[in-house]
Order: sequence, then C-alpha cells, then structure tokens
Amino acid sequence: MKTYSRFLALIMILLAASCAKKEEVDIKKAELESKKKEYSQLKSEIDALEKEITALDPQFGQEQRKSILITTVDSKVDDFRHFVEVTGSVVSKKNVNISAEVSGRVQQVAAIEGMRVRKGEILARVDAETLDRNREELEKQLELATIVFEKQERLWDQQIGTEIQFLEAKNRKEILEKNLASLKTQSDRTTIRAPFDGTVEQVMVRLGELVQPGLPMFQFIGERDLFIEGDVSERYVGILKKGDSVEVYFPSLDKRITTKVTAIGAVINPNNRTFKAEVALPAMADVKPNMIAVMRIKDYEREKSVIVPNYLILQDNKGDYLYVVEDNVAKRKYIKRGKTYQENTEVLEGLEGNETLVDKGFREVGENFKVNIAG
Repeated sequence: MKTYSRFLALIMILLAASCAKKEEVDIKKAELESKKKEYSQLKSEIDALEKEITALDPQFGQEQRKSILITTVDSKVDDFRHFVEVTGSVVSKKNVNISAEVSGRVQQVAAIEGMRVRKGEILARVDAETLDRNREELEKQLELATIVFEKQERLWDQQIGTEIQFLEAKNRKEILEKNLASLKTQSDRTTIRAPFDGTVEQVMVRLGELVQPGLPMFQFIGERDLFIEGDVSERYVGILKKGDSVEVYFPSLDKRITTKVTAIGAVINPNNRTFKAEVALPAMADVKPNMIAVMRIKDYEREKSVIVPNYLILQDNKGDYLYVVEDNVAKRKYIKRGKTYQENTEVLEGLEGNETLVDKGFREVGENFKVNIAG
C-alpha cells in the first residue's frame, strides 16, 4: 500500500512539472507574438518616416539607396592555364579477329572468353586428317624419287645414260620436296595460336563446326599498345601539337594520369569539324579498350596573370567591368579580359591584382554606391 502511494505521488509531481513547463512555454509564445507586433508597427513607422524625409530631402533618399550590405573577394596574381577538355576512348592497336586459314571441322576449342594467353599458345585445332594422309603419300613418293635421283646421279657421274634422264629425276625430287613443305605449312595452320600476349574477348566457333579460310574464330585483344583517341575541334588546329602535356581522367576508375600527345590527325572530319588526337597510355591495371577517358590538354599558359572569378564580370555598351571597393564605396572598373577556364578569368588590363572586389551583392551596387562589408 505504501509503495502504491509513493508511485501515485511521483505521478502527481511529474504532472505538475509538465503543466508548469507548458505554462512557461505559453507565456514565452505570447511574449514573442507581442514583440513581433511591436516590430511590425515600428518598421511601418520607420518606413513612413523615411518616405516623409525623402520627400523633403532627396539627397537623403539617394544616400539610403546606396548603402548596401555586401561581401568581398580579393583579386589575385597567379599563373593562369587554359585546358582543352576532350572526351575520348581507349583504343587497342592489337584488337584483331583471328580467322581460320584452312578448311576443316573444328576438332578442339582450347580458349574460352576472358582467358589471358601468351604468344604461341593454342586457341583451337582444325581437323587435319586429310592433310596428314596427303603428307604421308607425298613422303613415300619423295622417298622413291630420292632413290631414283641418287641412282641416276651415280650413272650420270659414270657417263651412263642421258642428261635428260638425270634432270628429270632431279626435277621430280625437287617438286615433291616443295609440295611436301607446302603441305607441312598447311598442316601447321590447322593449329590456331595466339599471335601475341593478350585476352580472348569473344569465341565465335564451336566444337564440330565446319570452318573456311577467312572465317573469324576469335576476337583477340593485346595487353599492350593501348592508346587514347579523341576528336578535337578544328579551332585548335596549330595550337595543339605533338608532345603537349595531357592529363587523363578515367571516370569509371576515378584515376588520373599525366601523359603526352603522340599524334595529330591530318584530316578534318567534315561531319563534326574535328581532327583526331592520339595520346600515349602507359601500362595500367583495369584499363580496357573502349573505356571512356577525359583528356585535359593544356593549350595556353601565362605567368603572373591577374585572375578574378568570372561570374563577377558584367557588361555594358562600353565593355566588360566589375566593381571594386575603395573607402567603403563601390567603383566601376573596366577591364580587358583574356581567356576563361572553369571558374576563373584572366584579366589582361584594368586591374593590378591587389583590389578588393564586390562579391555577393555585386548586381545591386552602382557607381559610387556606399557599401557595408559584412563581417
């Protein structure tokens, strides 16, 4: 019974505290509402007084309009670089289709898609039974022809028989040797081997299929001799040169490398008015043919340039200008702009590089407007 009484008392205390807290919040809300009404009334009175004073003193109105709250940013002197950004792709000089060289039925397919192989490793075999039988027949004919030639040669050395008989025996032996060599070459071609180190990208034949010379059997891609190729606008002809530095970014890998331009195309594509640019690609893990690569090619550089944010530059009928702050007064400065890259613009004339520029609020200010710089 005592425990229940204590529990009930605790609940009553908590309820009382909650009610007291709610009452305090209600009081503060009412006070806030009262202050808002006072502020609104006071602001209306201030606006009315400003209008009355402006009607009596126009100079006062002008001064009020020129007092604007702004933020500032400093111009700076730094090296300015401009880059051409070109989207290209990884290309392999050893992306080839391996075709059959002889007719026959596929007897073995040793390669599978994605397999990495070394130069000379067997990819497939074509049935060579017919060629083997023909070779055995030619070897027997050559054996007989060799015996006949050797006997005819001994007789000829003894001045027995005619020269024609000797030459015919010799000619038959040589023809059979050449035919046998040709047949051995064809027999070797029934075994399809990797022409260089690389990866089997696609297998285009199946076991038991009949193939003909020239029929593609494998798509094979070399592990080396990769490069990046991109289309560059014709307006950079003469500016972009072989040997220029290039920064390459691979979005899918989130990797960057620095390399050089290795070749410049000599023909303009009439469809998109571009020319080809080829960039060297060092050996890299996970880089594959046809992968997207963004190339940043530096085409302009100037040391100790005055640089300003390009969004601050305005224009009128006299040219480009921006606002600088001098003794809490906005002054219009006309400039001669150079190149723009990303968020920065190079200023060729009009600024020294030590000016304080109007940043936020630059569109609200005017010539000789008073400004208040936000802390």
